[in-house]
Formats: sequence, C-alpha cells, structure tokens
Amino acid sequence: MLNILLADDHDIVRRGLRQMFQGHQGWYVCAEAANGREAVKVASDLKPDVAVLDLFMPELNGVDATRQIKRDCPRTEILIFAERGCDHLVGEALRAGARGLVLKSDEGKDVIAAVEALSHHQPFFSSQVSESLLDVYLKGSGKASGNSGFSVLTNREREIVQLIAEARTNKEVARTLCISAKTVETHRSAVMRKLGVNSIVQLVHYAVRNQLIQV
Repeated sequence: MLNILLADDHDIVRRGLRQMFQGHQGWYVCAEAANGREAVKVASDLKPDVAVLDLFMPELNGVDATRQIKRDCPRTEILIFAERGCDHLVGEALRAGARGLVLKSDEGKDVIAAVEALSHHQPFFSSQVSESLLDVYLKGSGKASGNSGFSVLTNREREIVQLIAEARTNKEVARTLCISAKTVETHRSAVMRKLGVNSIVQLVHYAVRNQLIQV
C-alpha cells in the first residue's frame, strides 16, 4: 500500500486528486491538509510515502513545508504542484528536498507518472517543468535567485513574513509558531532592517514580489 498525503488549500483540487489516486490499485490517500503547517504536522504523525504539496499554501508555503517534512520524515518523497511563472521557487523546492515537480496545467497522466516514480524513489519532472528549468539554466537566472526572499531570509524569518503578509497579528503569529509575541516583534524588526523596509505595507509588497505569498 502506497500512502499519500494531499496538501492544497483548495478543496476541489484535493477532491480531484484523491479520486485520481484512489482509482489506482494499491494507492491510498492517508490524509489531507489545507495549509502547509498542517501538512507538516500530519506528515510527522503519519510518515506518508509521498506528500503532494501545492507550492502556494497559507501559513507555510510549499518550499518551507517541504524542508520541514524532509527534516522530520526523510523517507517521504515530495511532489510539488506549481504554476508557470515561479521558476526560482521551483529551484528552491528542489534544494529543499522535493524530487518531483509538475505544473497545474499538466495532464493527469503526468501526476500519476510522478507519484509512480517517487514511489520507487526516482525523481520526476513533467516536460513543461523540464523546459522551464532548462530555460532558467540557459538564461543564467538561477544566479539571480540569490536575491530571492528564500535566500535573503532565514527559515524562521520567512515563516514570520508570510504570516504577517497574510494579515496575522503578532499574537496570532506567536500562537501559530509557539513563540512569544516579543520574539515575533524582534524577528519582524530584524527582517525590516535586513530588507530595508519601513512599514508593514512594504513588507507585504516584498512578500508578494518574491512570491512568499500568492495574490
């Protein structure tokens, strides 16, 4: 039995994937998650064979969710669902430990093939993803990713920026991350100094510009 975790904030997407996967003999969707933080917790509890993660999720994006899942469950293979136009995030997902990447515009057979490959611990990239990665390499834009929000900020700083950009208060961020509100404020001040921004509005603009959140 191949146990699969589905993580996407759109119920209709999870429902479609569940139906597709459970029509495949020997595959079982053991759990679903509606945000990245929930996906990390469920993965830690259930240790699925494959986790299918949306790249953009509330509370914790797919890249950082991948990093945390691979830390807690090194045997779990990660398949990332991405969209066109987020090439540098695809590279970050690979560095975080994902070994499968498909675009939401790919066909269902590509998703099935991806899970099949990952079930045997083999990498899989759909043809559209391969073309996108090749384009990034040929243009040398991978070098520019050093200025992205993922490389400039620490893991904890990215979590805090994403939550703040999602309009969470310091107290709400503190509860989510199980830290004090004072610690959140310290991190926020450090991030703003590091990025050279002077307001929450500018911080949100930074999060959107660097695709830490999706609008």
